[in-house]
Amino acid sequence: MDVKSAFLNGYINEEVFVSQPPGFTDYHFPKHVYKLKKALYGLKQAPRQWYERLSKFLLSHDFSRGNVDKTLFIKQFKLDFRIVQIYVDDIIFGATNEQLCKEFSSMMRDEFEMSMMGELKFFLGLQILQLDERIKIHQMKYTKELLKKFKMDDAKEMKTPMHSSSALVLDEDSPNVDQTQYRAMIGSLLYLSASRPDIMFSVCVCARFQVELREVHLKAVKRILRYLKGIVNLGLCFRRSQYFSLLGYCDEDYVGDIWERKSTSGRCYFIGNFLVSWTSKRQSTIALSTCEAEYVSAGQCCTQLLWIKHQLKNYDIFEGNIPILYDNTAAINLSKNPVMHSRSKHKN
Repeated sequence: MDVKSAFLNGYINEEVFVSQPPGFTDYHFPKHVYKLKKALYGLKQAPRQWYERLSKFLLSHDFSRGNVDKTLFIKQFKLDFRIVQIYVDDIIFGATNEQLCKEFSSMMRDEFEMSMMGELKFFLGLQILQLDERIKIHQMKYTKELLKKFKMDDAKEMKTPMHSSSALVLDEDSPNVDQTQYRAMIGSLLYLSASRPDIMFSVCVCARFQVELREVHLKAVKRILRYLKGIVNLGLCFRRSQYFSLLGYCDEDYVGDIWERKSTSGRCYFIGNFLVSWTSKRQSTIALSTCEAEYVSAGQCCTQLLWIKHQLKNYDIFEGNIPILYDNTAAINLSKNPVMHSRSKHKN
């Protein structure tokens, strides 16, 4: 559902004055100002006051706020539960019982002026296909618009987003290119990686050269777009399951960045058999050994897993020991017995 004129529903606690808007000037008091009674669009306090009013309304109806995500609200019943996710003025809600959805819709309409959008099919560029046994999330429409925007819809398809032997460097001999177009491509591809983990590494590598970019970097980005043209409908599929075990994988490319000599960490996280989070990021420090690079990657993986673990508590899914899988024996032994000594002090 969508809230009409959402920011106008907030109440402001501070004294805020505005000048008389054009066309509504009082000719008897042209230098006077208006004192606001409610929030107004363009006011810095408006988003905060709108969220405060909405959250107080939900909490007064026995909803509980998420421990990690403060825009998540959950209400438990005997055998069912209702979940509400807020994004500014857009509200996504669902329940294990259809009657609970109807009750929530009626409750919100009594308090706010709402417009029902129906079953969730499209949200922030994400297309959601809901079937009986599975849910598919993809960005096919966004991908096609992206190819058309950068005039790559007629380009030849590629089987991989980046050649396995290619290594982008700061090539000063290559000609300069338009920075505006390159940065627009990178920004669009980074948003597309929300449902396409297959391009995450390639996009992040190309994103490192947004300041000192050359023609060779632009060709690398265009190869990613040509790869997308071949599989525009690829996305994430979540099937109905009762298995919610949390698992993390991590690995690193030791000194993969030959420009700054830094390693690149790659991590992915599964709930049951389904991928829920992934990342490919260059490490902030220069590792002196593969053991150090792997240990840093495992530590970052642990941080994300703890965040997901606390998030799952809101859904009554409680995880104990969470396995992290990585393939460096030295890092595994160090994580089991982190004794301080001269070769590992930088890791502790």
